[in-house]
Amino acid sequence: MLVHLVAVPGSGTRSWTVLGDDDVPVVPVDRFLAYLTSIGRSPNTVKAYAHDLKDYWGFLGSYGLDWREARLEDVGEFVAWLQLPLAGRGGEVAMLPSAVAQVSVTTVNRKLAAVSSFYAHQARNGAEVSDLLAAWRTGGRGGWKPFLHHVSKGKPYRGRAVALKAPRKLPRIVTVAETQAILDACTRLRDRFFFALLHETGCRAGEALGLRHEDIAAAGQEISIVPRDNANGARAKSGGRTIPAAPELIRLYADYLHEEYGSIGSDYVFVNIWAQPRGQAWSYPAVYDLVMRLRARTGLDFDPHWFRHSAATRWLRDGVSVEVVSKLLGHSSVTVTSAVYGHLTAKDARAALEKAGWLTGREVSW
Repeated sequence: MLVHLVAVPGSGTRSWTVLGDDDVPVVPVDRFLAYLTSIGRSPNTVKAYAHDLKDYWGFLGSYGLDWREARLEDVGEFVAWLQLPLAGRGGEVAMLPSAVAQVSVTTVNRKLAAVSSFYAHQARNGAEVSDLLAAWRTGGRGGWKPFLHHVSKGKPYRGRAVALKAPRKLPRIVTVAETQAILDACTRLRDRFFFALLHETGCRAGEALGLRHEDIAAAGQEISIVPRDNANGARAKSGGRTIPAAPELIRLYADYLHEEYGSIGSDYVFVNIWAQPRGQAWSYPAVYDLVMRLRARTGLDFDPHWFRHSAATRWLRDGVSVEVVSKLLGHSSVTVTSAVYGHLTAKDARAALEKAGWLTGREVSW
């Protein structure tokens, strides 16, 4: 089976499909992925769903199961199958109980979420499917609800029944010294401005790549993140927002335009200047090629997304309220921000208590 890139006729939009062993699209998966594309899901999201469903169809084929007749017990088998090496999945070799799992718990849960979404979509469209990844239970909010749901409030509804418990991972950050080392290793103003922008605003790499000159208000010292279709495939994952910027960042932008950008006629802030085609919007592969070179120069194994985590952690440690941080990051809710960045080390906790006066004075004596 194969995940294949496709272009939506008439729009030029990229999407993905899953081809079977006969090189023909798997119809139910193809329709689901096309639906995701039509409602504006990111091509990267659609691609991830395609790979997850390819694995699920591979599992079904290995066990001779029809996707419409799979049961909850089969999902448990799917989880176990995912954690086998490729040779073990095909049955060529027997696996010892002590063998290391092939994929992480987080990856398994992501694949289960993709399969669950696929079945929910099929159920919405009247397909006769089993209660895969669904349990009958009462209460709950959010998600899809069937027609006339309001008539049967309080009655059981569908919800995911299978999920592995994943260890909580703290977001990776870039220290001040590491940030300085990365900036100093940049030999061009464009590259330096790119990482300075990530550090200052906490925006995603894709949001930076989608910036247009009109999004940077030099006089107002503000940078706007605007959701739009971009020629380089970059996307603003969350809704639009405006982020205050320091004067130093605006000056770096001006220096970049004056010394390197010059007379290039493009709306995009980040473009090819030394590579061909000159003036074309900078792409994800070009950014990661730069990251690999900077890793070699600095000896730091970093990722551009760590700058976003660093900005959020820095703001929270400096006393910026979680509500403001949530808006700056473009999160859908404060709950999302708290779930990702609601971590405090002992040092953070001590600083917060000292600032509140809890450790500097006593109203009672021991």
